[in-house]
Amino acid sequence: MGPDGAPGPAVPWRKVLWERQPFPDNYVDQRFLEELRRNEGIRQYRYWTVVKEAGFVGEQLSCVAIFITLWLYMEQGQLSPERLLWSSLICALLGYGLHQALTSQVQSGCELRTRLADLQSATIFLSFTFGFSPVLKTLTESVSTDTVYAMSAMMLLAHLVSFPYAQPSPPGSLSLNAALFASVCLASRLPGALHTFAMLSCALLVFALWPCLLQRLREKAPSHFTGVCVGVCFAGVGGLGSQWPGGAVLLALALGSVTLLCPLLLVRLQRHKDNIQGPWDEAEIQEDLSHFLH
Repeated sequence: MGPDGAPGPAVPWRKVLWERQPFPDNYVDQRFLEELRRNEGIRQYRYWTVVKEAGFVGEQLSCVAIFITLWLYMEQGQLSPERLLWSSLICALLGYGLHQALTSQVQSGCELRTRLADLQSATIFLSFTFGFSPVLKTLTESVSTDTVYAMSAMMLLAHLVSFPYAQPSPPGSLSLNAALFASVCLASRLPGALHTFAMLSCALLVFALWPCLLQRLREKAPSHFTGVCVGVCFAGVGGLGSQWPGGAVLLALALGSVTLLCPLLLVRLQRHKDNIQGPWDEAEIQEDLSHFLH
């Protein structure tokens, strides 16, 4: 049948472009919709599985809140830089030991080389940071405090937006650089150079090393990963509430939205997904064309 419903010629229609046929260009036969496919390859999500994955987003948001809380304590003189440095050192050693315990066993020589390289990297970073702390302390003296706070807020937001939540080990360069830039801006407003050094060391621990440990925990001990995320979220809300109750309420609402409400919306909206595929789609080349690239 033609597009007008009139009887067509006896010649069968073929879906080819290189052959002249007695049919209009927009003609299709009754088999056109037989190849229609709906929601092919659509992934079905379970609510609690999505909540578990969204926990990484809430955990990272809580890490930012914890870092801001520590900075507020240091700015108000309620936390000494020596105490923060010792606490960071103990947490770093415990975290490194746990990371090594979760890492699959390798050859002893390679493992020793890795530990020596890690020690060398940590020593170089701490030495340079300590040496440049007086410079970093005076880095933003000519900039107003409101501008420094605004830049820090924008950089922390950029850190959260660009953070590679699917594979956070190692953290993305844009995300890590944004977090360290915000850390330098905030640390420059602290009383002394030792405060700046302690704050930057804490920033490295929170934004660079902690995501690597958490990713290892998610791979090797997924049951403990959920508990750690929940604990970090409670610590972020509690810590921020000790300095800014209104901010703690906003953080709790944000965590509830990200970890509970957004997964619910995603699962509910899945039933309305209607993707169709058919003969009108662009052709996909299945042949291996790598030999043409040589």
